Amino acid sequence: MKKASMAAIFITTFFYLCCGCFGYAAFGSLAPGNLLTGFGFYEPYWLIDFANACIILHLVGAYQIYSQPVFAFGERWFTKKFPTSRFVNNFYTFKNIPLLPPLKINLLRVCFRTAYVASTTAVAIIFPYFNDVLGVLGALNFWPLAIYFPVEMYMVQNKIENWTRKWIVLRIFSLFCFLVTIISLVASIEGLISAKSSS
Repeated sequence: MKKASMAAIFITTFFYLCCGCFGYAAFGSLAPGNLLTGFGFYEPYWLIDFANACIILHLVGAYQIYSQPVFAFGERWFTKKFPTSRFVNNFYTFKNIPLLPPLKINLLRVCFRTAYVASTTAVAIIFPYFNDVLGVLGALNFWPLAIYFPVEMYMVQNKIENWTRKWIVLRIFSLFCFLVTIISLVASIEGLISAKSSS
């Protein structure tokens, strides 16, 4: 699983960097948020539709992966807050579904995850500057979730002592990524302000 996760993250990062760097190299700050239709290019229709279907498929999987920490935090909080609630703690098994193994369902998980997905989807639809907001949210989430916590967990699991060479390298790496995150956050906020003032 670790190899598969690393390969998936590497491939995704490579393609996102290619889209971002080539888009910026070709169009500068006028690069559209949607590379598929941002140029007024809509033909051939089947190709645009296929590309959008691939994007949806990618985002459905990515959404599930990147939402797991939020789901775990919410479910843990409800479990601590309501330790005797059957709604929160009981699992119900459905065995009579043809061609499927028995299915264990927790009502809190179904309701909480559905409400979370519905609310984030509603915000994405309602909010007018979606790409700019995604930039701000991505900048806010990148360092803590992708760098700081994994580095801290690695150091605790491997019992890396303070001021050793490995500790210093990991701290410098974390600091560098933090600075990149701050710069991208400032740029994203500037993009959001520019989009709001130009409309």
